[in-house]
Amino acid sequence: MASSPMASSTQSPRPNLAFRQLRGPRSPGEFAAAVRRAAREIGERVSCDARYVGRVEAGEIRCPNYAYERVFLHMFPGRTLADLGFAPRAQVRGRGARADAKAPPVPAVIRPHGPHRPSITDRPSTTDRSSTTNKPHTTIQLYESHPSGSDPRACDPYAIQTHEESDVQRRAFMTGSTAAVATASLAPIGLALGGPAEAAARRGRRIGEAEADAVEEAVRKIRLLDDRHGADGLYRRAAAPLRTAYTLLDAGTTRQSASDRLHACAGELAISVGWLAHDSGRFDDARSHYAEALATARVAGDPGLEAHAFCNTAFLARDAGRPREAVRAAQAGTHAARHGGSHRLLSLLALREAGGWAGLGDRVGCEQSLARAHALFQRGASDADPEWMSFYGPAELEGLEAQCWSALGDWERAARHARRAAATASAQTPQFTRNIALYTAELADDLARAGRPDEAATAGLRVLALLDEVQSSRIQSMLAATARVLLPHRRATGVGGFLERHAALPRAV
Repeated sequence: MASSPMASSTQSPRPNLAFRQLRGPRSPGEFAAAVRRAAREIGERVSCDARYVGRVEAGEIRCPNYAYERVFLHMFPGRTLADLGFAPRAQVRGRGARADAKAPPVPAVIRPHGPHRPSITDRPSTTDRSSTTNKPHTTIQLYESHPSGSDPRACDPYAIQTHEESDVQRRAFMTGSTAAVATASLAPIGLALGGPAEAAARRGRRIGEAEADAVEEAVRKIRLLDDRHGADGLYRRAAAPLRTAYTLLDAGTTRQSASDRLHACAGELAISVGWLAHDSGRFDDARSHYAEALATARVAGDPGLEAHAFCNTAFLARDAGRPREAVRAAQAGTHAARHGGSHRLLSLLALREAGGWAGLGDRVGCEQSLARAHALFQRGASDADPEWMSFYGPAELEGLEAQCWSALGDWERAARHARRAAATASAQTPQFTRNIALYTAELADDLARAGRPDEAATAGLRVLALLDEVQSSRIQSMLAATARVLLPHRRATGVGGFLERHAALPRAV
C-alpha cells in the first residue's frame, strides 16, 4: 500500500483548479474510484478516497507522492505534474522547498497538446471509459492501427492489461492460426467522423441513423467473434468502438428516434465489452461496464437494455462469489422484462436466479427457479426475443442447469446436464465453438468430482483440442481446476495424457 501522499510547505494553499477541471462532473468519490482503478492497471496500490481528492483540489497536497504521480501520469498521458496543477517536487521537499517557499505558485492551467488522447478516466462521465478522442478522424473499429513494429500500448493509453493477459499471451493470440483469421476479418466498422463531438458541433452536424447502424454492427461483430474464439485477446481492442459510441452520444443526434437507437446500441456495446472482460477474468472491469450499460438504460428509459444489464450483472455476481447479489440482480431484471413479451428472456433470468440460489446452498429456491425457467422456455421463441439472446437455446439451458447442480455438489446430475449441453451444442450450433468448449469443460470437471477420472480425462482432451480456436480464461480456469482434481488419479486410463497435455499449455509470464 502506498504511503499517504505528502502535503506541503507552510505557505497558504491555493486551489488546484487544473485538477478540479480534470475531474469534470464526477463526484470526488467517483473520481477516487477511477484513480484506484487506474492504479491497478499499472500495478500500483493507492488508498485514494473522496477526502484525498478534496485535499488535492483545495491545494493542501501541492505535490503527490511517487505512487500517485505514476497513477496520475498514467490517467492523463502527455501531461506533466505541472499541467495537473501540482508544484515541482523540489518546491515541496528538502532544500528546494525552503529556497522556493516564496516562489509564485504554479499556474493552474492545462496546456494544450497536439493530438492528445485522454485516458480511460478523462471523460466527462460518471464512469471511467468510453472517453472522447481528439483524432482528426475517428472510426468505429475493433482493432486500432499502430505503426509497423510499434508496441500497441505505446499508441493506446486506453489499453488495459492484467496478469491474465501478458504481452506474450497477446502476441501468441494474435499470431495463432485461427485467431489471426479473426483479426484479419476485422476491417474498420462504419463511419469516419470529421472529428469527435467538437468538430460535429462546429460544422453544425449532428449524429443520425448511419452512426447508430455503425455501433450496432460493432456489437454484432464482437458477439460473432466471441462465439467463435472467446474473449481473451478481444477485450482490449473492443474498447475502441465503445469509446466512439459514447463520443457519438455526446455529440447529439438529429432526431429522437436516432438518439434512442444510439443509446440502446451504446448500452449493448458496453454489455458486450463487459462480457469480454467477464469471460477473461477481469471481474472489476466487467462490473464497471455493466454498470455503465445500466446507467445508459435508465437515462434512455429502455427496459429491455435494463433487463439485459441486470441479467449479465447477475451472472457476474455468481461467478464473483456474490450469490445473494446474483439473486437480487436477476429479480430486478425480471421486473424490468416483465412487460417485454419475451418468455425466453424471462427463462434466462430465472436461470440466473437459480444460479444465485445454488451459490447460497438453497436447493429449494434453486429447484423452484429451474422449474420456472423450463416452463418459460417451453413457451417457445417469439418476435419479442432480443437479438442478443441468439445463444440461448436448449444447449445453454442444459449448461446453466449443470452449473447449478455443480454448485450444489450434485456432481452426477451436473455431469448429466453438461453432457446434454455439449452434445446439443455440437449438433445444433457448431459455430458456437466457445460454448462447446465451455460445456465440455464443465462436463470434465463434473465427471472428475463424481469419481469418474477416465471419462473426465477424455472430455478434458476434447477441450484442449479446441483451445487453438478458443481463448477464454474462464475455460482455462475450469480445466486447471479439473487437472488438480485428477492429479491423484494420474494412473487411471487417459488421465496421465490429459495432465501432460494440460501442463504443456502456454502459461502467462
